Amino acid sequence: MPVAAVATTLVLWASAFVAIRHLGHDFSAGPLSLGRTLIGAIVLGALALSRGLPRPTRREWVSLVTIGVLWFGVYNVALNEGEQRVDAGTAAMLIQVSPVLIALLAAVFLSERFTVYLGLGLALAFSGVAVIGLTTSPDADGGRDLLGVALCLVSAVVYSISLILQKPLVARLSALHVTWLACTIGAVACLPFAPALLREAGEAPTSSLLWVLYLGVFPTAIAFTTYAFALQHMTASSLGVTTYLVPPITIVLGLIFLDEVPPAMAYVGGALALVGVAVARRKPRPRAQQEPTPA
Repeated sequence: MPVAAVATTLVLWASAFVAIRHLGHDFSAGPLSLGRTLIGAIVLGALALSRGLPRPTRREWVSLVTIGVLWFGVYNVALNEGEQRVDAGTAAMLIQVSPVLIALLAAVFLSERFTVYLGLGLALAFSGVAVIGLTTSPDADGGRDLLGVALCLVSAVVYSISLILQKPLVARLSALHVTWLACTIGAVACLPFAPALLREAGEAPTSSLLWVLYLGVFPTAIAFTTYAFALQHMTASSLGVTTYLVPPITIVLGLIFLDEVPPAMAYVGGALALVGVAVARRKPRPRAQQEPTPA
């Protein structure tokens, strides 16, 4: 069921923000990205190959390579580096600029309907994200770390582009095969970080290595696959909007596991974003057919 797939994805992705923030003490952005995608590619490969080899067309390979480099490569590196500078909850909320971009791109490239409710909801949600961006956690010098904000927004942009490219792929190929191929390509793109990964893994405590394993298996292998499955049954814009539910989960997990919370005004932005979700999910009422006037 798409609802179960979406719920699984949201919870696992929320936990990823917390895990990435926690691992920032032991792993730098690039090595962590390589470790996560390598584990994900191995797990996905074991499952995907048992179902046969996919046969993408040349055009589909172009999309797969682009998704792999952007979503599994650039997205992870930018987000990992961004979370070195802003807390997990703030990072999760900043990523939520992506549904705005997804809805716009889907209307242009996928011919999806852009309703008044969707436009209004996205405007409200975007306003919420803007509030969050203006109230980011202070850095060591007492100012706002705008580089951390910018890196999270880069992640949002490449995620949006990748989702639009993925929609036609999952219409013909299985969600598992698409995720496996893209994740493997992302791991290959991150291979230059291999020496640093070996060095940092050798110095990291066992608990951090287990967190990297968790990132690779659950938020990567499982969550990306369930998200691709949901994309087979939902429009890209509708699916993108559901990720506005990730920040509240991330904030709770961040408080429990990291003992950190976003700045107070960020909650106002988060609430505004959730209102946007509710509005964007509304469906226009069908027009009632007029009864013929008796002669």
